[in-house]
Parts: sequence; C-alpha cells; structure tokens
Amino acid sequence: MSRNPEPGRQPAPRISFVSLGCPKALVDSERIITRLRAEGYELARSHAGADAVVVNTCGFLDSAKKESLEAIGAAMADNGKVIVTGCMGAEPEAIRTAFPRVAAITGPQAYESVMDAVRALAPAPHDPFVDLVPEIGIKLTPRHYAYLKISEGCNNRCTFCIIPNLRGDLVSRPAGEVLREAERLVKAGVKELIVISQDTSAYGIDLRYAASSWPRPEGSRQVRAKFLDLARELGSLGAWVRLQYVYPYPHVDEVVALMAEGKVLPYLDAPFQHASPRILKAMRRPGDHEKTLERIKAWRALCPDLTIRSTFIVGFPGESEEDFAFLLDWLDEAKLDRVGAFRYEPVAGARANDLGLPQVPAEIKEVRWRRFMERQQAISARRLAAKVGKRIDTIVDVGGARAGKGRSKGDAPQIDGTVHVASHRTLRPGDIVNVRVERAGAYDLYGVAA
Repeated sequence: MSRNPEPGRQPAPRISFVSLGCPKALVDSERIITRLRAEGYELARSHAGADAVVVNTCGFLDSAKKESLEAIGAAMADNGKVIVTGCMGAEPEAIRTAFPRVAAITGPQAYESVMDAVRALAPAPHDPFVDLVPEIGIKLTPRHYAYLKISEGCNNRCTFCIIPNLRGDLVSRPAGEVLREAERLVKAGVKELIVISQDTSAYGIDLRYAASSWPRPEGSRQVRAKFLDLARELGSLGAWVRLQYVYPYPHVDEVVALMAEGKVLPYLDAPFQHASPRILKAMRRPGDHEKTLERIKAWRALCPDLTIRSTFIVGFPGESEEDFAFLLDWLDEAKLDRVGAFRYEPVAGARANDLGLPQVPAEIKEVRWRRFMERQQAISARRLAAKVGKRIDTIVDVGGARAGKGRSKGDAPQIDGTVHVASHRTLRPGDIVNVRVERAGAYDLYGVAA
C-alpha cells in the first residue's frame, strides 16, 4: 500500500495491524485504521520493516486470550514496537508479565490512546492534499457488506461473561448518528448492513430513547433511540438489514413484524445459551423455556420465512446429564435454523467461577458438544431440505464466470451457511441474484441463478 513520496517529502510511516475477535472488535479496528490513514500513515503487509505494530486483542475466553498473546509474541519477535489494544488490554498485567517491552497497552474503544501511542513511535504530520480517506472510512469487510455498531457495552450480568468488565455498561449511539453512517455506507455501494452490539435489543435504554435529528432531503426528521424505530428507518435505505445479538425481550416481537413486511431481513440472531431452567438461573439468563418456545412459534406464525440463529453453551458448571438431555429435547422442539455451540471455559473474573458448582470434566464437555452438534445438524439438514425447489434471493460473496458463492437472507457472513450458485452469466461480489435451489446439504444450499 505504500506510495512513492514526492521529492523532498519523507515516506509515510508504515503500520502493521492485527485484528482479532468478534465483528464488534472488527469495527473498532476499522475506526483506528481510518484514523491512521486520515493522518497519513500507510498500512504494512507484514510486521517486518513496519514502523510499529497495533494488535487489537480479544479477551472474552481463555482460548481467545491465548491467541492474542501469540499474536503479540509474533509482533514482538518480528518488529518489537508493539501497541496492544482491545478487550485484553483491559487486563494489562497479563500482557506486561508476558511481554514487558510492549510500547503501550490500551483498553477497548480507546482510539485516541492508540493514536497517541502510534504518534509517539512514528510521528506522521497530516497532509490534507495527500491523506485522503473515503467518506465511509476504512472498512475491513468486502465492499458489499458492512458492520454497523449501534452501541458499546452491556447492562446484563451473565455469570459466564466478563464483557461488562472489559467494555463497561451499555452506551448507545444517537439514532441520527447511526442512520447518517448507514446512509453513507449505502451511498458508497454497501448492499448489506449488519447491525451489531453486545445487546442489540437493549439499544437506547441508557438514552431513555431520546430522539435525535436525521437530515433527509425532505427535511430533518427526529428518530427515537429505540430498537424498533432504528430498525424501521434502516429498512428505508434500500439495503439488506441484518440484526445480530438480539436478546429475546418482549419488544422484539414488533421487529419481527417489520421482517414480515420486508423492511428488514427475516433473520433473528438470539443467543438463548441453554434451555434447562436450573442452568439458565445459574447463568443469570432471562427466559422461561416454555415461553421461549411459544414466542418462537409466534414469530414464525407472523413471519413464516424467518431464520432463527442462536448460540449455546455446553458443560456449564453444574450441568448434569439431565440438564443436557433437557437442552437436546428443547432443541428438537424449537427447530432452530442455525446454531453454534461453545464448550464452557472458566474465564478468569467470571462470576460463574464463584457459584460453588462442580466443573464438568473436559471429556464430558467434548462428548456433549458433539452430541449437541450432531442433533442440530440433523435439524438444519431437514430445514434446508424444505427449501429445495424454491427460489431465494442470494447476495454474492465470491464471484466467477460460471459459478459463485453467496448467502441467502438467512445466512450471516462467516458464521452461517453458503449458497453455491451456478450461473449462465458472470457473477460479481455484491450482486443479488434469484436462485432456484436444486439440492441441500447439512449447512449449505446449491442452485442455479435465474
């Protein structure tokens, strides 16, 4: 990405960047990189030879911390001038103990602190005639989709989670600010907006749903910082709108109605985590299993094309075989479309460690995880088989002259399935094509573009 400097001008400092963790951390990385480019820094393709390295870490699970420490170690070995930020940066002692010579450590969302550290290692004066940044900033996703973060932090206190310790309580962005960013993205060619946060359906609670101004051609409009209002306005921009990390609060029913109207994608990512009442109570998770099943049925009655994705934890402390069997039975009845499962990890600082419940042995966790995924795979295969012979809109992720890969309205990038598309014409990333489904696998669909 380097440019040849004009005579008399020093080459721009080059920064190598590592982004780890979830889509929310990816948005943080995009914001930092946008700031770097706005101030004239170049991005390096490798650590060696870069003027500094920024590592945006994940600290949610012990396995993620291990990956983060490995990335820091690699940067120290290849370069030595390393700035650490992100969730693991909220625990600087662990990083300093392993790597006492790191240049700086900041917590998540500490964009200005990261920039201060970069400037200290590699000053780069801003040149407004050279340092041009796209209006939408620098994106690390393909051009046709983008993550839209609507809030930071979380007010929930789930016993397995340390996110509130790392990122604090809920802080929502004003609706007008979110909508202006979304509008810029769509004007730049983004076809799919993926709405993310720690708790998307809690959006606006901290602002008491205060309205803010959204300039429109017909005049500014006041939009409340409320999940329903924001979803409705995002749906007016002409792009696919996908909602992720939606806790199943009662007011989510109103957003499902928007899905039935075609305003936002009929896709709901709701992390149920478990079904056993005893385990849910230990997790401090909301939701009665019978009421949740009733609501799932009501959602599907209201929006028959709805895809429901969820995540679960197996092997939570105290989980008995009876609890696990209850979860499997619940899964059979819920018939969720897309499901992911995690083996429980005793994260340092999580309240679950202090509940006095017995740990589930690793070998039992592994067996339960496999049983869970096998059960869900069969459910997924049956639900996808029902799509054979139907036509579905598909957004192309990987193009080609005669074939491509994409996603249906029921598939989020990176975590869900793929639609394999044969075509008589060239497919390009970002194209939205109508596909006739000819066969189905356990997770993927196969078809022909119209």
